[in-house]
Amino acid sequence: MKYLQNGHETSFRVIADQWYPAIYRFAYHYFGNRADAAEIAQKTMIKVHQNLQTLENQDSFKSWIYRIANNLCLDELKRAGRRKSTPLESVSLKNLLDERTPSTELETKELNGAIEKALAELPDDLREVVVLKQFENLTFREIAEILKIPESTAKTRMYNGLNELGSILKRWNINTNYLNRDG
Repeated sequence: MKYLQNGHETSFRVIADQWYPAIYRFAYHYFGNRADAAEIAQKTMIKVHQNLQTLENQDSFKSWIYRIANNLCLDELKRAGRRKSTPLESVSLKNLLDERTPSTELETKELNGAIEKALAELPDDLREVVVLKQFENLTFREIAEILKIPESTAKTRMYNGLNELGSILKRWNINTNYLNRDG
């Protein structure tokens, strides 16, 4: 990063190679669409390159790059005027049976589909915290930095997001015992 900030343009390739996959994955969880995820990841890399000189604390790079990606995702949602959903294969479920049988495979697919639809119904402020915590495994401190909110607000949004997700699934008569509400 110091090399890049000092004008060594080839150093950006190292940053892009390291961070593009994570940002792509984040955007993919957000939209469930490879083309949208690639577009957001590319736009994020461009913004990082254009604004790297403004990054004062290199220790906050992770939060900074996720903030850029999250803002681009929100902008895309507003621009497109539609809610995009989380892909089925990206949902990680807790406490499902370890044994895989045709029956449990079918149940898992059906449950993933329900979770996908329920996530799409969450308000954006709750959904973004759930995605950052559950799919990107970020700490509440990192989420707070990314979203520029207090850490307690990030925890509250996570709690509310999981509760609302559980309520939606219960309304649909789907067992919610696997939801990890401890954050």
